[in-house]
Amino acid sequence: MADDRLLSPDLEAELLAPDADGGTLHTMSVALATFSSAEVGLWEAGLGKDADTEVDEIFVVLAGAGTVTFADESTLRLRPGVAVRLYAGDKTRWNVTHRLRKLYLA
Repeated sequence: MADDRLLSPDLEAELLAPDADGGTLHTMSVALATFSSAEVGLWEAGLGKDADTEVDEIFVVLAGAGTVTFADESTLRLRPGVAVRLYAGDKTRWNVTHRLRKLYLA
């Protein structure tokens, strides 16, 4: 079954609290389904920077651009088509330079 919400603009908005570095991202998300015990959904973030401690997640970038930097200073460039695996406990810093939308499994 196709889901027409993958590129639609109607996601719930959530403002993250400022992190230790003062960064915030305006984020939006919607759960689409469950797969086994995992949630499948859409997540979107506006321009900005933020720090996070991750959960187990696999995602594919659908639109936008930015970077995610890990505690070891390795950096991934985010752009449409990029698939990423995050592990629970990963410490990350996000820098969204163009409104970012991802399809996730967490």
